[in-house]
Amino acid sequence: MPNLPTPPYYAAIFSAQLREGSDDYSKTAERMVNLAKTMPGFLGLETARNEDGFGITVSYWESEAAIKNWRDNDEHAQARQRGRKEWYADYTIRVARVERSYEMDGTHDGSNNRP
Repeated sequence: MPNLPTPPYYAAIFSAQLREGSDDYSKTAERMVNLAKTMPGFLGLETARNEDGFGITVSYWESEAAIKNWRDNDEHAQARQRGRKEWYADYTIRVARVERSYEMDGTHDGSNNRP
């Protein structure tokens, strides 16, 4: 799990269903993660995909402007275009402001983090 700052910050939530035979997807997805890590305002990322090809990636950002900067990155734009044409049966992107965060890390149950 990423080590995120105290809220508020922003989350870009990308959920997608891969088409069967999505060649080169993993390689490009890995490249996009590495590229995102270099972007100003990037805070962290969590991702999961099931055996049926449904996945969710949540990237965390300092601001909406940082998310827009990521969206407007040329290499990311090319990957998104390829995703629409080749890899994704469908997808949804949601942007949210994180107001609170609770956690359990094995040493406490998160109850002390409640406002």
